[in-house]
Parts: sequence; structure tokens; C-alpha cells
Amino acid sequence: MMKKLISLALAGALMLALAACGGDEPGNINDVSPAPSAPASQQPSGAPTSGGAQELTFVLSNEPDGIDPGVTNNSFAKYVLNNCFEGLVTYDESGSVVPGNAESWDISDDGTVYTFHLRDGLKWSDGSPLTAQDYVYAYQRVLTPATAAQYMSMFTDYIVNAKEFYEGSATADELGIKALDDTTLEIALMKPTAYFVDLASMWCFDPVQKATIDANGDRWTASADSYICNGPFKMTAINMGEGYVLEKNEHYWNADSVTLEKLTLRIITDNATALTAYESGEVDGITAIPAADYSRLKASDPGFNSFPSYSTTYYNINCGKPPYDDPLVRKALALAIDRQAIIDSVLQGRGVPAYSYLSPGYVVDGKDITDGRSDNELTAGANVEAARAALAEAGYPNGEGFPTLQLSYYSSDTVKMIAEAMAEMLQNNLGIKVDISSNDWAVFYDSVQAGNYEVAAMGWSADYQHPMSFLPLFKTGDSSNNSFYSNSEYDALVEQVMVESDPAKAAELIMQAEAIAAGDYCCLPLYYGTNTFLMKDYVSGYYMTSSSNLYFQNVKVNK
Repeated sequence: MMKKLISLALAGALMLALAACGGDEPGNINDVSPAPSAPASQQPSGAPTSGGAQELTFVLSNEPDGIDPGVTNNSFAKYVLNNCFEGLVTYDESGSVVPGNAESWDISDDGTVYTFHLRDGLKWSDGSPLTAQDYVYAYQRVLTPATAAQYMSMFTDYIVNAKEFYEGSATADELGIKALDDTTLEIALMKPTAYFVDLASMWCFDPVQKATIDANGDRWTASADSYICNGPFKMTAINMGEGYVLEKNEHYWNADSVTLEKLTLRIITDNATALTAYESGEVDGITAIPAADYSRLKASDPGFNSFPSYSTTYYNINCGKPPYDDPLVRKALALAIDRQAIIDSVLQGRGVPAYSYLSPGYVVDGKDITDGRSDNELTAGANVEAARAALAEAGYPNGEGFPTLQLSYYSSDTVKMIAEAMAEMLQNNLGIKVDISSNDWAVFYDSVQAGNYEVAAMGWSADYQHPMSFLPLFKTGDSSNNSFYSNSEYDALVEQVMVESDPAKAAELIMQAEAIAAGDYCCLPLYYGTNTFLMKDYVSGYYMTSSSNLYFQNVKVNK
């Protein structure tokens, strides 16, 4: 969605998306998008085969900014990463965390030391042995500044001396990540973290092979020959701008359970073109459903899929840049938006109005922890009078003196429509001028991370099934905090959540923190979405988690 930044575009099919945890696919209701929820010359295009061949062509609506699990947090990469790699743990069809490369693990009595026991005989896709030392290398690589790992904080926030190792003040021997032997990995945490196994499901905790990176450097992900992985599928073709061809990895520890022989991930950025390819039988599935066709396909296409999504589509507001550093200005922007009109007109009813960045879906003792929380004076429709009052209180009566608002978004048909609708609402309801700009995802997101924006399309699909996947988005100094919001009370509560082992108490702290940031209008929330996509009804066995991760290892094609 960042997973994943979820890109707004994903929400359109999902609904809109984000960077990885960040960006999902354009066209999904997360096209802004909880628990369930070949040879190198081969081209990733062409019609699906017939006669029972175990081959599948699935369309991606955007190209990832990279497919290195240790670097990217862009959710456009998830279709490659979740099927080419496997970490210590993974998710099953029910959305539960289950053993992956690790067949079991132990937790010390004080909750700070996790000992993972790897399966015997693990191998890389080139047939070479995969050991605990590979995990140590992969994690040290994430903690090496030159790697520019987007999820570095998933290590530095939790693991003993990880921050110090990253800064160069601690050695590898002092780092709380050690291979006790070839099949035993020990990870020492600074404090008890009840959700650490959930964290370990993220792709930044996947192993990467040192030999291929030593030989190829950053280019190891540019060629199928050097893209050595360890999941149910291996890379056999990489065609930049066109897609990827994956084939069954015969060296995967559970290869006997993998029926699908070939998986083509084809990139078609125009949602209407992708739908035409699907309806003509050229491809077997697509990630992004055009908003104009959503209702028709939901009612008539047997391949229509809808999965719960632990995600929120929102717009970042640059809280570090005047006049957006004023909570009253941010409040006025949030109040001026008619969420229901966007959901009804652009998204064709796919979504629920959002009044906070924290998505519903996390349950403790049978109750969603967000039940009964404040709406922060936001409503499904625009509250024009209150919006104008807030802007006037901030010193801009009737929008007078307010600088032209720069509203930016990334390339996506759905996101474009949402941005245009929002611009009109802000202009009409606040009396301000709005300029709109767009760019490809990679360029757009670089600008957001650098703070070169004012209000920008964004969203977040949880990387793991816990609200802590959302809370760092607005924590001072966190690498995922691209809104540059800062509140010491919020930070302190998030720190408490990180070490609280009692789920009920943790839930209480989470909601206290959420009330502070949402009450400061740390962002402009739009809607909570669902994951929707199309897959021909002769395909079975795929499943999607509420983090929008789509798994193909159990797929069967029955034509």
C-alpha cells in the first residue's frame, strides 16, 4: 500500500492503493486500495491455455517500483513477492498466521526472545541450501543504510541494537539477530511485543540470497536468471513494463502441493483494456474493475470476487507545511468533502465513509475496537457550514487569502476521478482555488516521501493483522510518516501499545492514540474499502488476505 502503501488506484478495483503498505492496484476499492478474509525470452502476454493446462494469466494494473523484498514497501509488488518468496511465517486461507520456512518457534518467558526452527532441507530456487544464516544476511541488509529499505523501522523499532547497527554504533555480534545453527534463528527484542509473529509475516522479513546479490548488486531483480527466490514459484521472465512469468519452483519445500505450472503476471495499466482482455478470454483474471462496470459485473460475472480489506483510503496533508500545519485548516478540508457522493458516483457504492485513518476490523473479546469512537465532527456528506467556520477561525474567511491548494495524485483512472471530485468540493465549499497534478506512482511517491506536496492521494492496507500496522503512519520520525504529523502524546501512547501484552489494555491504548491523531485531522480520511477483482470461474484455490495479499500456490485450473 504502501501493503503495503495502498495506492488509491487499487481501491478502484480495490478501491484505491498505497505504497505498501503502501499502494494497492488502481481500480480496486482500495483504487485509492481484516483478517479474511519461462525462458527469459518468453513474453508475459497471450491468451490463457485450454485443455486443462495448469497455466494462468493474471493482469496487474500497475508496475511495481521494485521487486526486492528487502527494499520496497509498494503494494504493487505483492503479487510477485508473496508468490516468489516465503518468510518464517505466512498466511493460510482463513487469514491466520501459520508456519512458513519455520516449522515452529519458541518464545522466552519474558516475551523478548523468539527462536525460530527452520524446516530441514530448505532450498533456494537454484537448488542451493537455504539456512538460518541467509535470514541473518537478509536482515542485516535491511539494516544497511545503502540498501534504502523502506521497512527498516520494522527492525529498528523492535530488535535489540537494530537501530544502533543501522547507525553504525553496534556490530553484527551485538545485533539481536543470530543463527544458532543452520536451522535455528534467534531474534531478541528490546521489549515484549505480542504481535511480533504477525510482523514476521511481512515481506521485509523474507530471506534473500547473498550470492546473487554479491554477484549482481542492485540489478539482481532485473533478470530472471539472477532473481533467486524461495517461494512456491520462481521467476522465468522479467519484461519491464509488460510483466513477469513465474513457474512452479521445484525446490520449494511444499512443491508437491503446488499444481499451477505457470503464472503470467501481465501489466495492463488501462482498466478498460484489462477488462476487455478478461471478457474476451485473453486473460484469466484482473486486479482492477473499472468503476463504471462494477455493478454490472458484481451482478452477472461468476468470477467476481470480494474480500474484506483491513485498509483505509485517505489523502495525506503535509502537516509540516504552512498553512497545513494548522489543525483548523486540516479540519476545514476534511469537513468540506462529500464522502458519500464519491462512494456513490465514482466507486459505485464500494466503500464506507471513513472518519479516521484506522480501519475497522480488529476484534478483541468479540468486539471491534473501533466501535463507538468519535466521528471527529465528520459526516458522510460535506458539512459546508462547519468547514467554512473552521477555515475562518484559521484566518481565511470565505477562503480569502488562502494560497492555491496543490492536490496531487498518481496515475489511475479511479484516483483521477476522485481527485477531480475532491477539487470541485474544496473549491465550491471553501471558496479556495485548487490545482491538480498527477504523475506515475514512483515519481509521485518520491515527492510525497520528500515532503514535496500539499495534499496527496494515499491510503494504507495493513501489512499485518494488528492496528500497529496503522499507528506508525503518524508517529514522529517514523519512516512511514509521510504526512510529517507530530504529537508527543500520540508518540508516547504508540510506544506503550508496542509493549503491552494484554490485548484489552492494548486496545484501550490504541483508541486513545487514534483519538489524538484523528482529532488533530492528521490526514483527510475518505473511505474504508473492500478488495475486489475478477477471476474466471474455472480457476480455484486462490485466496486473498485482508491485507490484500493474493496467493496462487493452491490454484487449480479446471477448464
